Amino acid sequence: MKLHDLKPAPGSRTKPKRKGQGIGTGNGKTAGRGHNGQNSRSGGGVRRGFEGGQMPIFRRLPKKGFSNAMFKKLVATLNVDELNRFEDGTVVTPELLIETGLVKKPGDGIKILGDGVLKRNLTVQVNAFSKTAAEKITAAGGKAEVI
Repeated sequence: MKLHDLKPAPGSRTKPKRKGQGIGTGNGKTAGRGHNGQNSRSGGGVRRGFEGGQMPIFRRLPKKGFSNAMFKKLVATLNVDELNRFEDGTVVTPELLIETGLVKKPGDGIKILGDGVLKRNLTVQVNAFSKTAAEKITAAGGKAEVI
């Protein structure tokens, strides 16, 4: 098969329906919109959830409960194996992680997680560590410092 032999699957590319092209097409004059009413007009139609003027379901149901979503902390996470790109003896700070592109948006802080193997002797200064991450950093001869 060559590039010039490629064709779309049969039936996957259909011509658009041309509306308003005369009465013989079945979609002439009113173009399939009917004669009058809200949906026949340009810009007509109703918003999502509109029930013809009846009190909508989302207003009939009681509002109950509390969501903690607006108070949640957005913490950037990073695994210890991603720290292997730094040289031995480097002090890894949040500024360095952002500068190297390992963390795009620090949000409410940076947390190091314990997935992978650390082969470098580093001093890591971030907001939080998982238990296994702190163990792996100290086992490699480095320090895990919470700032």
